[in-house]
Amino acid sequence: MTQAMTRPRSAEATKARILGAAKQEFARLGFAGARVDEIAEKAQANKRMIYHYFGSKEMLFQLVLEEAYLDIRSAEQALKLDDLPPLDALEKLVTFTWQYYLDNPEFITLVNSANLHRAKHIAESTKLPASSQKLNQMVQDILDRGVKDGVFRPNVDALQLNITIAAVGYYYLTNRHTGAVLFERDYMDPQALDERLAFNVETILRLVRA
Repeated sequence: MTQAMTRPRSAEATKARILGAAKQEFARLGFAGARVDEIAEKAQANKRMIYHYFGSKEMLFQLVLEEAYLDIRSAEQALKLDDLPPLDALEKLVTFTWQYYLDNPEFITLVNSANLHRAKHIAESTKLPASSQKLNQMVQDILDRGVKDGVFRPNVDALQLNITIAAVGYYYLTNRHTGAVLFERDYMDPQALDERLAFNVETILRLVRA
């Protein structure tokens, strides 16, 4: 292997380590709390490399957010919901969203941090609006098929439905610590999680059924 071939691979590996470390730190401490020094140390890199590859802490956070959003959008498209009957497709989407939040807790904390800063770090992104429109269109297609089959009522707003699908899982998980104290219940107990998923599915399906 030549030196010229090795350098690009080494650079890509370094950038990947920095992004991974940045994702952990931004998820753990938010944009304001995360420190470039700590990211560099965890990535086995140095601050100079971070600024060389990403320009600034703000641009690094933007890229982490973009990758986080694009990952869930890509996973949603991979569900192939067009191949399922409308009711099954919508239930699968609700179940996927819930499980994605459980498997990727950093996504929720990253979104929280982005909103704390009024989304200014993704405001200039050219990728995220297009990917979000794909999700909206996917849900609209499910709704249209359901109306045609007579199982869904007409005039359900796809965007409002998407917001609700996200909200019924998002709120539960972001408030699990306070909820556990206030209602004296372990929100993360396996049985509690199963019960919540069943409630989420029933709630969404009741909203759209004919």
